[in-house]
Amino acid sequence: MTQTILITGASSGIGRATAAHFAARGWNVVATMRKPEDGADLAAGNVLVTRLDVADQPSIQSAVAEAHARFGRIDALLNNAGYGAYGPLEATPMEVVRRQFDVNLFGVIATTQAVLPGMRARGRGVIVNISSVGGRMCYPFGALYHGSKWAVEGLSEALHYELVPLGIRVKLVEPGGVDTDFAGRSFVFTNDESLAEYQPMVKALLAARESADTSTFQKPQGVAEVIWEAVNDETARLRHVSGEGAKELLAARYSSAQEEAFLAGLRERFGLA
Repeated sequence: MTQTILITGASSGIGRATAAHFAARGWNVVATMRKPEDGADLAAGNVLVTRLDVADQPSIQSAVAEAHARFGRIDALLNNAGYGAYGPLEATPMEVVRRQFDVNLFGVIATTQAVLPGMRARGRGVIVNISSVGGRMCYPFGALYHGSKWAVEGLSEALHYELVPLGIRVKLVEPGGVDTDFAGRSFVFTNDESLAEYQPMVKALLAARESADTSTFQKPQGVAEVIWEAVNDETARLRHVSGEGAKELLAARYSSAQEEAFLAGLRERFGLA
């Protein structure tokens, strides 16, 4: 029987590339997004485009029900929807804090809960959570984004233990820089210029972001290939790092001999004392 994957945040970037990648390889694809019209061109015999907002519980249940009605089951879930909220924590309203965790963490939990009954009944399935190198190391003013991704890492590792005995595999995909609109519409920066003490650091961070060389960033299709490998990996391996730059960054971050130098290098890069 043809296998089916449900993907959140499939209107662009990694989600869209993954939908195309799996569909081209004969899978049924449930490509979900907040505005289905943004993915209308994806619709085909083996691709269902439907609405799912990870912060809207009824839309999650509805999308899962549609997937079962159209394709009979969900074999794999890709929790991809997410964005980055940055800025001085002191300057950030709680509604911005809650929105970041609603989408990046609680949305992952809610969508996972929605597909687990079917996977558990069949004794088989795979859940892939898109994390980031930012789920294992941090940049300045990223308390919310990094906090949410570190939480996804912990959630996934713990879930791995409880689902392995049920025949359900959990995978983390950790991309580095990806050539998507993450730095555009998926990037939110909150600042309060009256908090003068933070402003030199804010300017340094934004300047570094503007001057960043994105020419070496991985294309979304490259991440889609890693997701394909993760979904089809029958072992209990949890983490799949995507991109050579990501592998080098994490190797430096987690080398006990280099940690102090790594952190000092980041402080210097962003003009931090």
